[in-house]
Amino acid sequence: MDKKLISTRLKTLRESAKLSQKKLADEMGIKQPLIAKYETEIVLPSLAVLTKYGDYFDVSIDYILGRTDNPQGKLYSYNPKTFENDERMQEFIEMCFDPNSSANAKLKEALIKLLEGQK
Repeated sequence: MDKKLISTRLKTLRESAKLSQKKLADEMGIKQPLIAKYETEIVLPSLAVLTKYGDYFDVSIDYILGRTDNPQGKLYSYNPKTFENDERMQEFIEMCFDPNSSANAKLKEALIKLLEGQK
């Protein structure tokens, strides 16, 4: 493991959210001196702490560890269920748009594609 990369990523995540070490420590239930030690390569965070960082900043632990440069966490990879077979959703969409308006037809089509997850 590259301690320097891990500490740099942890610090960058915190700074990009404009958080002080104290504020992040309070938010995550960790003592501020430990945050400082993580960010200066003195101590490597435990798996539990890495999980807290991943959850808090919505990034993968693989990103923090330097195994990937893609920070995608759980929310990034969220794929909503499609609604093409959901009659209630189709009825709702139909109610939202005036069938006589060409602009509304385009909006309706775009909404349906968005709800289907753009397969």
